[in-house]
Amino acid sequence: MKKSIFGLTLSAMLFALCFRAEAQPQPKAPKIGLLRARLAASGTSLEGFLRELRALGYIDGKNIIIESRSAEGKLDRLPALADELVRLKVDVLVTASPGETLAAKNATRAIAIVCLNLGDAVANGLVDSLARPGGNITGFTSIGAELVGKRLELLKETVPKLSRVAVLWNQNIGSTQEWKESQLTARNLGLQLHSMEVSSADKLDPAFRETSKAGSAALIVTRSAFTNSYQKRIADLAAKFRLPAMYGREDFVDNGGLMSYGADDAEPYRRAASMVDKILKGTKPADLPVEQPTKFEFIINLKAAKQIGLTIPPNVLVRADKVIK
Repeated sequence: MKKSIFGLTLSAMLFALCFRAEAQPQPKAPKIGLLRARLAASGTSLEGFLRELRALGYIDGKNIIIESRSAEGKLDRLPALADELVRLKVDVLVTASPGETLAAKNATRAIAIVCLNLGDAVANGLVDSLARPGGNITGFTSIGAELVGKRLELLKETVPKLSRVAVLWNQNIGSTQEWKESQLTARNLGLQLHSMEVSSADKLDPAFRETSKAGSAALIVTRSAFTNSYQKRIADLAAKFRLPAMYGREDFVDNGGLMSYGADDAEPYRRAASMVDKILKGTKPADLPVEQPTKFEFIINLKAAKQIGLTIPPNVLVRADKVIK
């Protein structure tokens, strides 16, 4: 009888322990809100970020929840989408450009924001300083505006008799800064610039026709959410109008562009994913310095050069980090 009572008591205790264990609430999966200007295509910045996040062990729907919102090219929708993500109580907001970051900043001063490309973050007013961001924003800066001068120099060396260059830009914060910086550098290089301000895809073809009539003999494409969304189309138009073009991202060259000079495209993904990981583990964004690129690459596409009848000078070719034949 005693053994039976002991057995029943033990069973009841084990049952109670199991019940309590099952009744314990499971840890809440953190939410990451992705705010994007346009739907992401394969290989774009936010896709690269998600890939790096998975490498750190974060699986959407398992130990993390991804809430994604896209303005689908209608940039005036960004503020409302940012507000929507804030109402969902995401733990971190992730953006890919200064414009998206500004919309997120206006929506919240409490939720951490990590940006893959802050542009000139201090001049943009997004952070107090790179070393001490000071608010709820941190991320990675591509220092795109500072590199415009180098791109113009390489373009002039590639086309020795170059005198007039078109600059494709729009009202995106980073793109505007690159346009302004290009004007300063152009004067020092003795180059005239033709402004190609384009705000929508339907204006690309007319802008290229006007540029050709204006006598521009080469093209600089600034970095922005808009230009990144139409990489192949821009590269195809540059080839159609036989414009040697310089880009700030390697993936433009992968899509048929002639040349690119800029920071390693994969670096921001790794850095931003690491920042999100630290924030989810308790670090404040104000304590995470804005990081800068450490590796720069000059890439030439000889196929694209042949298509427009351009011979790359040996002194330029030898400086390339990568040549596509």
